[in-house]
Parts: sequence; C-alpha cells; structure tokens
Amino acid sequence: MTKVIAFNGSPRKKGNTSILIGYIFEVLEGEGIETELIQVGGKKVRGCTACMKCFENKDGHCVFDDDIINHCIDRIVEADGIILGSPVYFLDVTTEMKGLIDRAGFVSMANGGLYQRKAGMAVAAVRRSGGSRTLDTMLHFLLATGMVVPAFPVLGVGREIGDVHKDEEGVGRARDAGKNIAWLLKMMGTAGKS
Repeated sequence: MTKVIAFNGSPRKKGNTSILIGYIFEVLEGEGIETELIQVGGKKVRGCTACMKCFENKDGHCVFDDDIINHCIDRIVEADGIILGSPVYFLDVTTEMKGLIDRAGFVSMANGGLYQRKAGMAVAAVRRSGGSRTLDTMLHFLLATGMVVPAFPVLGVGREIGDVHKDEEGVGRARDAGKNIAWLLKMMGTAGKS
C-alpha cells in the first residue's frame, strides 16, 4: 500500500504543526493512502558532526545510533511520500528538525540518493515571522535529495495551540497539498499498490 510519513519537528505533539499535517492526512486517507506521523520534536536528537562515516560505511545509516534518526531514515526509505513539519523557532526550523535534515541528507548522498523520486512536502506553523525561511530549510532538503514537491508548501498562522484552525488560507493550502501529493503518487504509479 502507498504510504506517506510525516515527521513532526514540534515539541508540541498536538500543536499547530501537527494540526496542519492532520489536514493533509485527511485528504490522503480519503484517497486510500496510508499515513503515519512520527514525533521528532521534543526527542533527543544529535546534530550532524560531518564525520563523513556515512560515506565510508555506505550502510544507509548515520554512525550515531543513540537517537531516533536512523529509525527516521529507515522510514523515509520505505515511504512513498514524506512530509516535514516544523514550527518557527527563532526564524527557522526546530533543532530536532535540523538534526534530521542534516543527518538524513548526508546519509542519502552517501548512499547514492536514497530518497529520489519520492513525493515531498514542507509544513510550517508560524506566529508572526520566519515562516518563509523555515519552509525554505525543509524544501532545500526535499529538493537536494531528489524528491518531487507537487505544490506550494503549507504555512499556517497561529500562536496558541489550535489557532491554526482559524487560518482558512493555511488550512486550504494543507488540503491542496494533500490533493497534490495524492495526484503525484498516482501519476508515479505508487498509489493504489498493495
């Protein structure tokens, strides 16, 4: 079965980032696509040290195996579509999301482009500013690893948990993203496979 996995970089498990991802998931599930949310925010995540061991080992993993990142890499490899979600923290992604991007990105490059031709999407929850930069950080990862981004990324505005529900444009973009991811997966021939 076709599967899209989202990585929530927010330490708030049920915060605005997760809510936006949920709107995308509703559309995907309505199209018969399996979804899964992996919580990265709030977990212990090491940053990349540029040790280059992934280029030596070429085993599809980061040499550091004391956090969630290798599990995330395995899930990215097996998925047909990837969603990266982060709230804006000091005008960019959270530390946990940056750790995932850097380490998973190096591992992909070290192993011949593990994530090429998967559907990708970026989602950011913002209170005031930094949304574009946050989306840009995640989009760079998706594009640099050879993923296909089928729509404008999702940006939702809200301060308190649940405020993003009131952002009609943000919710609309999330739903459109779901439709476009489903369309792309069908065009790629992955949707509907068991």
